[in-house]
Amino acid sequence: MIINHPLLGPRDSEEFVYLGSTDLINRPDWESGTAAEDFHQYQYIRENVAGDNPELWYHEQGDQSWLVVTRNTLTHEIKSVELAADYARRMGRSK
Repeated sequence: MIINHPLLGPRDSEEFVYLGSTDLINRPDWESGTAAEDFHQYQYIRENVAGDNPELWYHEQGDQSWLVVTRNTLTHEIKSVELAADYARRMGRSK
């Protein structure tokens, strides 16, 4: 699978490490009264999306950037690629 890195151009997916859904960008507040349950949900309870899903990929064997790759989980077709920081800003999420 080829990932079209927004800064470096086309790269083989072997250069990257897959983390999971972009839901992981929103870490729970560790000071919350419900922190234990919130972190359990954050760590272990995931949706198994069939279709387009924005995912976090780390360019480990390159510039060490975080990307959001929107990929169809059924066909593996890549719909878009952007820097994770840009995605977080666009979605109104923290880094």
